[in-house]
Amino acid sequence: MYEHTHERTYDVVVLGAGPVGENVVDRVRAAGLSAAVVESELVGGECSYWACMPSKALLRPAIVRSEARRVAGLRSHAYGPLDAHEVLAHRDKVVGNWQDDGQVSWVRSTGADLYRGQGRLHGPRRVAVEGAEGDRHVLTARHAVAVCTGSRAVLPDLPGLTGARPWTSREATSSERVPERLVVVGGGVVGVEMATAWQALGSRVTFLVRGGGLLPRMEPFAGELVAAALAERGADIRYGASVAAVVRDGGTGPVTVVLEGGDHVEGDEVLFATGRRPRTEDIGLETVGLEPGSWLSVDDSLRVDGYDWLYGVGDVNHRALLTHQGKYQARIAGAAIAARATADKADKADEADGGAWGPHRATADHAAVPQVVFTDPEAAAVGLSLAAAQAAGYRARAVDLDLTGVAGAGLYAQGYKGHARMVVDLDREVVLGVTFVGPGVGELLHSATVAVTAEVPIARLWHAVPSYPTLSEAWLRLLEAYRDGGGPA
Repeated sequence: MYEHTHERTYDVVVLGAGPVGENVVDRVRAAGLSAAVVESELVGGECSYWACMPSKALLRPAIVRSEARRVAGLRSHAYGPLDAHEVLAHRDKVVGNWQDDGQVSWVRSTGADLYRGQGRLHGPRRVAVEGAEGDRHVLTARHAVAVCTGSRAVLPDLPGLTGARPWTSREATSSERVPERLVVVGGGVVGVEMATAWQALGSRVTFLVRGGGLLPRMEPFAGELVAAALAERGADIRYGASVAAVVRDGGTGPVTVVLEGGDHVEGDEVLFATGRRPRTEDIGLETVGLEPGSWLSVDDSLRVDGYDWLYGVGDVNHRALLTHQGKYQARIAGAAIAARATADKADKADEADGGAWGPHRATADHAAVPQVVFTDPEAAAVGLSLAAAQAAGYRARAVDLDLTGVAGAGLYAQGYKGHARMVVDLDREVVLGVTFVGPGVGELLHSATVAVTAEVPIARLWHAVPSYPTLSEAWLRLLEAYRDGGGPA
């Protein structure tokens, strides 16, 4: 079947050369271990070509134009349409025109070997790679195999959907034209970001949301403020809307989305932003006793439960489906693999040296996951919402702040609208979570992430003096509200 079979042995073999796999490789190579990385698509992965980078290239012009309209002296110059051709061309440049030469050069600069082709586990510590040229490589790992194959969009099983050529996140970030009408099914991050981008480029957007709000994983006010802004710009947002079927005759022309109850919505494209599933269905999990297509259950060092050599890093473990969080996990996993490969450090790695926040435990996955939603206004959150904190058994209180009361907000943009919430553990008086919504708040999030991760006492936060007049004064106003007893219990 294969013209040639080649066998090689490495300390570590990594399946998937996206940001997560690249960071595992970087960490183990820095520790002096040999490494091979296997990629079936583009080196750089989903984030580089179909997610983070192209989506932000599409969103940035929309957000800048919107903010310019709120600045004296610029307002009158910011009401023309965006140059869609220029925006899409810049998007293409950002993703390297879907060529991965630069990423390949980086991988090779680490000293790791890159194998292109479909990689599959071939029993314990072994990976078989089917190369494009008909060659087969069998790679054996002395210490670890790291599965970093990510996730892909889920399409529901609906009549007519397959033949209707629906958009997923990949098509939404790589489309070469602006649809006149875009129907978005789902109210999560992908849906609201892509609606923001394409609406700014000229699409008329209709949202079909099964639940009662957008961004359901965040504090309720986040989705409310984002929805209000989208609606103000012309989006039609329909809550409690369940899709029953999709019709697109011949796979071309307009698409009709049929709702339960008989109503229908027409568009030129339909985006289904309805969840993700792991890319583990064809990587040989069955050869080591695991279920193909399953999420990988891991410990805090990212080692798959029940295996001393197999790691599941990034989206595949379903802990936090965010690129930056996957890269964090990769750094932890790489450090743990390197420690366990060294006899005098192995016990420390297995004992989680350093406690909960030690170098071999991805504790932030549970306590301090940050996320920015690049809509207009931005929504940014880290840690626990009030509802999540109470569900977890904390005696928690939230304090709220209208950001228009912060001096820096009025300077940032005329007519600034925004809101902030800080969730406090009343027993320890530390911050459990923070949510900001408003223009420019994404840059506030890392300060909140530091506060949550370090469990900075409220009393000490009073000594972290915000510069005047900046949006960071929101911290001072939140502390004052907590002191004065404001906010829901």
